[in-house]
Formats: sequence, C-alpha cells, structure tokens
Amino acid sequence: MADDRFQTPEAQALRTHQTAIARLHLRDLLVDPSRPGSMTFTAGPLTIDFSRMLGDTTTLDLLESLAASLGVPQKLRAMVSGDVVNATEQRAALHTALRANRETQLSVDGADVMSDVTHTANAVSAYVEAVTSGARRGATDDRLTDVVVIGIGGSDLGPRMVTAATRSHHTGRVRLHFVANVDPAELDAALAPLDPTSTLVVVISKTFTTVETLANAAAARSWLLDSVGETGLPNHLCAVTTAVDAAAAFGVPADAVFGFRDWVGGRFSLSSAVGIGIEFAVGPSGMRSLRDGMRSVDDALLADPGQPNAAVLLGMLDIWYTQYFGTKTKAVIPYAQDLALLPSHLQQLQMESNGKSVTVDGQPVSWPTSPIVWGAPGTNGQHAFFQLLHQGTNLVPVDFIGVPSISGSERADLLQANLLAQAAALSLGRTAADLRASGADESLIPHKEMPGNRPSTLIWLPDLSPFSVGALVALYEHATAVAGFAWGVNPFDQWGVERGKELASDLLPAVAGGIVPDGTDASTAASLQHLRRP
Repeated sequence: MADDRFQTPEAQALRTHQTAIARLHLRDLLVDPSRPGSMTFTAGPLTIDFSRMLGDTTTLDLLESLAASLGVPQKLRAMVSGDVVNATEQRAALHTALRANRETQLSVDGADVMSDVTHTANAVSAYVEAVTSGARRGATDDRLTDVVVIGIGGSDLGPRMVTAATRSHHTGRVRLHFVANVDPAELDAALAPLDPTSTLVVVISKTFTTVETLANAAAARSWLLDSVGETGLPNHLCAVTTAVDAAAAFGVPADAVFGFRDWVGGRFSLSSAVGIGIEFAVGPSGMRSLRDGMRSVDDALLADPGQPNAAVLLGMLDIWYTQYFGTKTKAVIPYAQDLALLPSHLQQLQMESNGKSVTVDGQPVSWPTSPIVWGAPGTNGQHAFFQLLHQGTNLVPVDFIGVPSISGSERADLLQANLLAQAAALSLGRTAADLRASGADESLIPHKEMPGNRPSTLIWLPDLSPFSVGALVALYEHATAVAGFAWGVNPFDQWGVERGKELASDLLPAVAGGIVPDGTDASTAASLQHLRRP
C-alpha cells in the first residue's frame, strides 16, 4: 500500500495555504516590520532568519503541524535515545551521544554508551597532546610536525571542512594535510614537501577495508618505510577504525588505534574519533568546545521537538520547497572563505542521507526527496552562478551563511554588504517601473528586470570558533534527519553507494590489463579498450 503522507489533512492544509502564498510576492511580505522578529529563531549561538522564505508565520505553523503528523518529534526522540532508527541496518543513529553531557544515561544493546564515548574521547585527546607537545616522537626522535589524515567521504569531508573553518583558532603545533582522492595527485602533492621522519600518517576507515583509503594508506606507508624502516614505522602511524587487528597488521601500535561504534554514521561522525584531525588543529580544548557547540543545538532541539524549532523548520523547508513548489536544487552560500568546504560537506550529509526513492518500508516514493545541494563562497559565487539565481528559469532556495565577526576592514565591510545585498535582490528583484524611473534604456528593460520572489534563509553564526562551527554542523545534521523522517526515508543508510564500489572492484583487474569480466556492457568494454591504448 502506497504511503499517503502527503494526502493527510495537515498536508492538504499546506497545499491550500501554498496556493494563497503563491499569489503573494516577497516585496509585499517584507514591508511588514514585525516579520523578521516573528520569523527568526535561535539554536545555541546561531540565529536563523526565515523572513525571506516564501511564506509567513502561518506557513511555519503548518510545517510544524505536518512534522508532528508525520511523527518527526517522536522519531527525533527515538534517535537520541538509542533506538534502532536505521532500520535497514538494524542500528541506532546515536551521534548526539558523542557530545552529550557525561552524566547522560544511555545504553545500546545493554552496553553503557557514555563510558565508552568518554574513554575514547579522553584517549584521543591524550594522544593528540602527546604528539603535539613533542612527548611522542618519530623513529629518529624528531618531533612530529606534520599530520597527514587519510580518509574519504564522512571520514574526510566533515573533518576537513571544520578544520578549514576554524583556521583562526588553530594551535599551530602541527601542520594538517587531508587526503581523500585515490588519484595519486592528491597524496603525492601532500607528501612532496614533507619529511617522513617528522610526519604522522592517520588512517581513518571504520572497517579498514575502504578501497580508496587503503590504497592511499599503503602508498603513504611505503613512503614512510623507505625512511624509517619496519621497526620505526609504528612511531609514524595512527588509525581510527573498529578493525583493531587489521590496523595492527598494517603496523599501527595498539595505543594509536581509536575506535567508534556502528551507531556512528560516517557523515555524522566528525565529533567522534573520526575528528582527530580537527583535534590536531584546534587542540583538545578546541575539540571540547566544538562538541559543546554541537550540544547547545542538540539541547535546543530536544527541549521539545514538537515546538517551533530552528532545526525542525530548516528541515521542513526542504519539504516545503520540493513538495509544494517543485524545486530541484538548493544552494548553500557561506559569506566566509573559511567555510568554503561547507557545501561539499552538506552535499554528502544531505544527499547521501535523503537521496532515496523508497521508504523505510521499501515502498517506492511518489514524492520528491532530497534536493541537489550545491554552492560556493560569496562573493565568488556572485560572479559565477548568481545570474541564474536572479534571472534564470529555475527556482533555487538559498541558505546564506553570515559571520558578523568578519569585520574591521574595508574588504570585510564589502563582504557583509554583498551578503545583505544579494539576499535583498533575490527577494525584491527589480521591476520595469523601477528601471524606467532610474532612466534605463527602454530596450534593455526586459534584460535588466529581475523577478525577485526568490527565497532564502539567513543563518548567522557569531564567529568561526569551534563552538559556533560545531553548532552549525549540528543544525544541519538535525535538519537532515528531520527532512528524512518527514519524507519517510531512512536518512542513515546509503545502499546506492555500494553498487559502484562492487563494480570498481570487479573492473580493477581489467583496468590493469587483465581479462574483461563476463557480462561487462558494451560501453564499459569499449572504455576499457580506450584506457589500454598507448
């Protein structure tokens, strides 16, 4: 039986309301001086301004009602309680435990969660402190000055993004280098200027079987081996994995292996031991602050998930725009260069979570799910794709990210002015009457007219401290879960990723010159022949 979640009275009420909203323009809605105050919410240190959305306070109320009717609050409570919310893999999704108060009582399968979380966090902090202080050294007694972190996907995107975002809060005790792509160019470029005797290689792979990660790790291991030998290798290796034996066989000493549980999903894992690269950058105190920032948003969500809440509303906006306005994409534009990697992190977080075409029960969906997430930093994006945002035929909701602490110079003021101007221009547009009043050439008016009524959300984080960046990450984590629960999909699995991995494994021998596997399609076989041409 098909899921009728968007045929309920709450969903139909939104449909009726959308018909009325579609007749209005943001030019008219934004003349109300009370609108920003009534449509702005906080979550920890964050301020989320929904006043430029296609809708009003009634829209927000109806979205909350729809979320409640779809059981979103109950699912959020189940998630943070350690219940099995990842039904296809029979797992909890308990990433909130990674930053919970240590007094919190939680168990999964009868095991005390918080004691394990605390033990691992303390062990990672002690290790990072030992390396960065010089107490733990390389094989030749050289200080370890460079840390190469090898992972991919959730083991790379989030930690890499947060490390870049918190640049101004780095301790400077070591230099960080992240490597993910199996293309030799990335690892080769990272290692080229480094001295193996002062380099630590961190390998992050939950099962220690991730093909790309292990290929890069093996190359880095050989690079180390040539300088420090087998006996010196353990001084230069660290691993974050659940496969302790595999890490040991690779040469990682037992006291440099840090684990995490299967209820930590990769794209939700940066506050676990997977975030060791972040901790090398900002230090143990900075990592604690990051987790505190995440917890501040967790606490705001969990105070009462059924009440108006920024994370719930941000997640429900994806339903509002995709289901009721037919949008296909969403742009994320951080007006902070240090947040340049945020769109990449959110691509995985949101599209891998909610890019699904079947419900939790395995039934085909008959509604759109995750929008395509894309973006770039402002002001760069203004000179690349903003033309389409302003005058294109596609309606693209935008999340603008603003950081008020970027100030104190003419360039900083210019950055902030551009942020406000772009949000206003998208909302208000420019009419033919305005152009005529300004003396525009009549023949150019059709080209210069801007329809406006293009929606955006403005998220302010006060600064780029670990606390604030952690809060921003948690906000999007919860918004992603909310949207997935509302769509009825499982936001915690990623079966669509697996088939490509299987085919790559099957084709690898043929790429290297071996026999083409039986059943290979004609196009792939032809491409293999192209690879083999001299």
